[in-house]
Amino acid sequence: MPSIDQIKQLREETGISITECKKVLEEAGGDIAKSKELLRKKGRELAGKKSERIVKTGIIDSYVHSNKKVGVILDIRCESDFVAKSGDFQALAHEICLQIAAMNPLVVQAEDIPDAILKKEKEIYLAQLKESGKSKEIADKIIEGKLEKYQKENSLMSQAWIKDNAKTVKDLVQEYIVKLGENIIIEKFARYKI
Repeated sequence: MPSIDQIKQLREETGISITECKKVLEEAGGDIAKSKELLRKKGRELAGKKSERIVKTGIIDSYVHSNKKVGVILDIRCESDFVAKSGDFQALAHEICLQIAAMNPLVVQAEDIPDAILKKEKEIYLAQLKESGKSKEIADKIIEGKLEKYQKENSLMSQAWIKDNAKTVKDLVQEYIVKLGENIIIEKFARYKI
């Protein structure tokens, strides 16, 4: 049985509920590091289950860079007003605003990139490879890889998080879904630059 200090430590380090911390510590035999790993694995499962729940409230957050040349407005949603008003949810919204200001994504999800833009990118890559002398099969694979990279770099959820390149923005949002116990969706955003 885990001690109160272990439960408290895990709770402080992860923000997960006390009951969940206790369950995971029991499962891990009191090992904090193993408990964190179990929480991460369970977190992906929990985030998947919660993604089906309806988001009916949220907040509009904004960020203006100190040079007053870049600004972001973000519409981020959750299930309850209680979570929308929480410091953790507002901290997540701020982190996402910073991400948008720094990385200038075009869309929230990769599948939201219009076909016309992808077609134009493909034409550019074809023109670049035209003189390379590569076979059609190799050229097609190169183009496919470049398009995949383009989608990853230009969709918010698949971008590497600016504060930890080991995580994507989607990973960050999933961590908060687990931490707050509610579905969270980035509805839309706008980035302005002078």
